[in-house]
Amino acid sequence: MTFCQAEPQDSFDHQLPNFAPPTVDPIRIYVACLAAYNNGHLHGEWINVTDEASIWEAVQAMLFRSPIEEAEEWAIHDYEGFEGAEVGEYFSFANVVELAEYIGERGKLGAEVLNYYGGNIEDAKSRFDEYAGEYDSLAAYAEELTEQTGETIPQRLAPYIDYKAMAHDYEQSGDFLTFRVGGSIHIFWAH
Repeated sequence: MTFCQAEPQDSFDHQLPNFAPPTVDPIRIYVACLAAYNNGHLHGEWINVTDEASIWEAVQAMLFRSPIEEAEEWAIHDYEGFEGAEVGEYFSFANVVELAEYIGERGKLGAEVLNYYGGNIEDAKSRFDEYAGEYDSLAAYAEELTEQTGETIPQRLAPYIDYKAMAHDYEQSGDFLTFRVGGSIHIFWAH
């Protein structure tokens, strides 16, 4: 069997969907006082991720209230609302805010793409420049891509075109990245 690489489109006629998460729960982190933690006390605070200055202010206030005097060190011990993207224990607040904004804009799909790139947010962001659309299946995309070529397929031959086989070839070619989120498949050009 001979595989042919799909030719990339010059421009996409698909608009990016609203990737925002369906829930309105805040994106937040739990920051713990390490001095208290190391002395057997659980002391920390859930902080909504809005901006770096607000997080730092909340952390300073939490450290000031620590049961251990002159507490200075902190760590992120938990997080919510990041749709499956990882937040490291010692992420800077600037990184946390950037990640929260990214997830706020792109939701679960953004987290899937980010995890594919091993947490590299710049690579994940740039992948969205290659977004081809949301479909029920890769075969549905193969059918649309075929129709967009402008070639007229005679009605009597149309039932014989195997879009599932075309989708299989697309998967094997490496020309596309696909992510299944919420029952749909999101397709990106991989060039």
